[in-house]
Amino acid sequence: MIAAAWSPAGAPDSWALTAAQFAVLRDDPELLGIAATIAPDRLPPLLFGAAATSLVLETGPPGLRDWFPTVGQAQPPLGPGFHDRYRTFCLDHREQLLDLCARHRYQMNEVGRCADLLPALASAVADGRELALVDIGTGAGLALHLDRYRYVFRGPHGSTATVGDPESEVVLETEVRGAHAAPLAAALPRIAERVGIDIEPLDIEDPGVRSWLAACIPQEIGAVTRFHRAVKVASAHPARTVRGDVGDALPDVLASLPDDLLVCLVDSYVHVFFAAADLVRFRELVDRVGSERDLDWVSLDPLVPLGASANRTVAGMPVPPGLIERNRREGVFGVLGRLGYRQGRRSADLLAIAHPGAAWLEWLQVN
Repeated sequence: MIAAAWSPAGAPDSWALTAAQFAVLRDDPELLGIAATIAPDRLPPLLFGAAATSLVLETGPPGLRDWFPTVGQAQPPLGPGFHDRYRTFCLDHREQLLDLCARHRYQMNEVGRCADLLPALASAVADGRELALVDIGTGAGLALHLDRYRYVFRGPHGSTATVGDPESEVVLETEVRGAHAAPLAAALPRIAERVGIDIEPLDIEDPGVRSWLAACIPQEIGAVTRFHRAVKVASAHPARTVRGDVGDALPDVLASLPDDLLVCLVDSYVHVFFAAADLVRFRELVDRVGSERDLDWVSLDPLVPLGASANRTVAGMPVPPGLIERNRREGVFGVLGRLGYRQGRRSADLLAIAHPGAAWLEWLQVN
């Protein structure tokens, strides 16, 4: 399901490498045996792939490294010998792979997902108030700077909508699919406060951290390029981060924010990995806070639980049968939802589905 999600039929050729890495692991019993030694809560397929990429980028094996992208160059075409070379490389480096997996967690800071979150913030922008942006599972904090990027939404029949900072080097391009146009405010949110919460926040100034994060990014030239450019933005504009479990840290963070700001909680591919009890606890916390102050929770996550039996979002919204079937057939995709609280009244909206690497966005609602 993971390989199919990254590069389904009709996907750009640049995503073929990412899908091929997962496919090699999926189809090889010996590689699966290595991955099976990784603790389940460390996301074995994703962590294995990141560790293998890290070693390829570090050691530069002839032939194999040539299939991985380099910033400033076009995506190399995937050659017919990739499967065998990649498999052999992983088997020859199994000890180094396991060592990397023991020392790291999978951390994919896909800044492209900001293009999915942005339309969900349109109602917050229309509210007219400045925002307090709280990024849950912030990692390196790249999503905290979503107002410092430029967005290009390409629709059917050649239509294009561009919003954001016209001078930004971080350009996030997304294909808008489906019958409904995504709502786009003329101006980006006015963010007065930005705070990231993570159980293990990452220091982007550390070269080792940057190298590991670069390995966790899908090896698609667009994703690789925007990551490296977004790192420069985050480095130039340090934001506040809080270390801790979000259920413990969030109340104090919210208490520190001025009452006149509209709080926007955002997360992408974080809550789906919460234990069931922790997710319920978080929902109850958001409901409690939403009864006391205006709040939006925008979540972009795979369905819960991760896999073919999923039938609702992490925020607890039921999913139509047609989307459940697509989840089974097409592989994992992100589901965008928003819980809104205004003067104690709660609303819930299932908004869109999206490619895990932000290659496409399909809006579900009539605006």
